[in-house]
Amino acid sequence: MDKKSPLNIIPDPRDQTETVTQWVYRTLRDAVMNGTVLPGRALTIRELAALLDVSAMPVREALRLLAAENALELLGNRRVIVPEMSAMKFAELCEARIALETHAAARAMPYIDSRRFDDLTELDARIDEAQAEGDLIRITQLNQQFHRTLYLANPHDITQPLIESLWLQLGPFMRLAMANLADHYIADRHKEALSAIAKSDAYALKMAITSDIRDGLAFAADPHLLQSFVIQSRQDTNA
Repeated sequence: MDKKSPLNIIPDPRDQTETVTQWVYRTLRDAVMNGTVLPGRALTIRELAALLDVSAMPVREALRLLAAENALELLGNRRVIVPEMSAMKFAELCEARIALETHAAARAMPYIDSRRFDDLTELDARIDEAQAEGDLIRITQLNQQFHRTLYLANPHDITQPLIESLWLQLGPFMRLAMANLADHYIADRHKEALSAIAKSDAYALKMAITSDIRDGLAFAADPHLLQSFVIQSRQDTNA
């Protein structure tokens, strides 16, 4: 693997309320979750510190936190790596997403008022625009925002941190998933979810969320197909 291959992380500006460590953590977490950093890509503290124009200390702490969330793997020698994926692990992560997110959606539904429904409708429209433009990173970001907006309607929700941990572990493969979305994502599952919410149909909402997750990750349903994407990701990393 060529550890000098390009690392295209474009950080958002640091909020005045954030410490440098919090900003570095948020930046790297978003990069992993959105698929900017591919599976098997080795990272160094020095490289990231130079990229973000910060000292080594906040980078080291951010990497430690991400490793604790299973988003990165510590290798020693001040290096970390985005973990590679197996077919069995991928399947387990997908099933865990379905279990948690259908639960979160059903629990949230009674709390979705007209304002939040409008927000969800707008996000779905923005996803359609991003798809038309072929903006894979934006599609991923908006899709996460749609799901997050839905689940957090529940003021008593405790599942979102668990859900985002799964998003983190699947994140490096999401760019590959988005690139092949048209092959598997035929129906607009978000519109199905919105229709279920409008009808107060919890079962239909759970089915829409299940289908949304399965369709979005269908490119890896076949272990042989997943392996081909693993190989592709390594080639992209070494390009």
